[in-house]
Amino acid sequence: MTRPFSARAILLASALALAPAGLSAAWAETPADVLVVAAQIDDIISLDPAQSFEFSGNDVDQNLYNRLVDFDPLNLEAGFQPSLAEKWEVSGDGLTITFTLREGVKFHSGNPVRAEDAAWSLQRAVKLDKSPAFILTQFGLTPDNVEDKIKADGNRLSITLDKPYAQSFVLNCLTANVASVVDKELVMQHVEGDDLGNTWLTTNDAGSGPYKLGTWKPNEAVQFVAFDDYWGGAPRLKRVIVKNVAESSAQRLQLEQGDIDVARNLTPSDIQGIAGKDTLKVLDEPRGRILYMGLSQKDPLLSKPEVIEAMRHLVDFEGMANSFLKGQWRIHQNFLPEGYLGASQDNGWTYDIEAAKKIIADAGLTGSSVTTKVRDIREYLDVAQTLQASMAQAGLTLNIEQMTGAQVLDAYRAREVPIFLGEWGPDYSDPQTNAGTFAWNPDNEGKGSTLAWRNSYAVPQDIQDKVAAATLESDTDKRAQMYLDIQAEYHKSAPILPLFQRVEQVAMQKGIEGWSGGGAVTSVMYHQVTKGQ
Repeated sequence: MTRPFSARAILLASALALAPAGLSAAWAETPADVLVVAAQIDDIISLDPAQSFEFSGNDVDQNLYNRLVDFDPLNLEAGFQPSLAEKWEVSGDGLTITFTLREGVKFHSGNPVRAEDAAWSLQRAVKLDKSPAFILTQFGLTPDNVEDKIKADGNRLSITLDKPYAQSFVLNCLTANVASVVDKELVMQHVEGDDLGNTWLTTNDAGSGPYKLGTWKPNEAVQFVAFDDYWGGAPRLKRVIVKNVAESSAQRLQLEQGDIDVARNLTPSDIQGIAGKDTLKVLDEPRGRILYMGLSQKDPLLSKPEVIEAMRHLVDFEGMANSFLKGQWRIHQNFLPEGYLGASQDNGWTYDIEAAKKIIADAGLTGSSVTTKVRDIREYLDVAQTLQASMAQAGLTLNIEQMTGAQVLDAYRAREVPIFLGEWGPDYSDPQTNAGTFAWNPDNEGKGSTLAWRNSYAVPQDIQDKVAAATLESDTDKRAQMYLDIQAEYHKSAPILPLFQRVEQVAMQKGIEGWSGGGAVTSVMYHQVTKGQ
């Protein structure tokens, strides 16, 4: 059971316990075997991997649980690799993947990790049908058929799909937190009604990962304790404490004073403020989030091809990337982020006011106006205001309505935002996660949830056919090329414009090594982090 605790108190107690005799309590350095991280973690709702779908919750679960396959935190370009499953094979018809689990792996409880646990975990996620369940159900798995489709036999686990999907597609999805393997025997002791242990797992741990859950105090801190019997080798650091520190200035102060080892949410100005300090360093790591502009095709002005073309020339990419977005966003004009299979680096759209002005004038649209509804986040507003100035020079008026995040999302999901400026974060580590939202809209007149649907974009059928075909291509190199081709075609005319890719700038003490926030495709991992002098 979790208990309230003070992260600062724990840290000071550890420091005093480890300090040489005579060293005062004012000693600021963190203990040598404890990593202290400051981050914004108030988005955690549940630690049950079948439910957790927020950034910070996934960061926690990544370290508590293993999956059949996973990513190497220091070699993300290698793609999925064996984890609890040491090998796998695909049937001749491409419909069944059979995994062989490693022997001798233990859960934190001491129970052995079995194929039965892995099968039950996947079945459980499908049956609970929480937010991330679609990552599994897109393969034809349902609460009614999942026990027939996912089976354990000894130390082998088989998953039968409804179509012969690309192996890379399936395995990429199985690296998601929703596919984490939980301790069936332990969880079943805490079932309440038909919740399959969901209530208990919201605040407890039943994993086999490198760290165990010590304590979690919502909106305050999470503490991890090293699992010394971890099959991949005991973590180098005995504990990790992640403190909820919302303000960049507070994170920076604690980092400079030595109260924390890592600060994850510093603003560009605070990053610049610590530049040159001998004891600190900053690591830049591209993340999977895309800042994009959606042009609603319900709007009579924005639905004109000439306006879509002109808008590509009205984004001051370099100007924004070198000013208020500097260091934390990089120009990226394609829907697959760098780090994903099939990501494109073709940034061919150029800022050209005169070209846009001519296109607008030739179409007889000079003097037209349109509205954007923007969430009250400073960088979003700055992007909107920069776009407003560019459009004015080209003869268009942009009206900016500032709203809360909830207000904007409600309007966007109701297809009531003419120009949307905001972020999209991938749901799982396969290119289909973005292809299936930017370039997929099978029922534009009905109900939907993809970004294409929200922008009333009737994606050309040939592009949608190519998106569907890419999920079935078994040759990974060919599949990557298919996504490159889809993006090239999309890039020419689509009204949803990817603009920038998020870069996470993490500031830390100089002696920290092995840090990885998970790159574009996964979450932070602490197993390989070390602290030197």
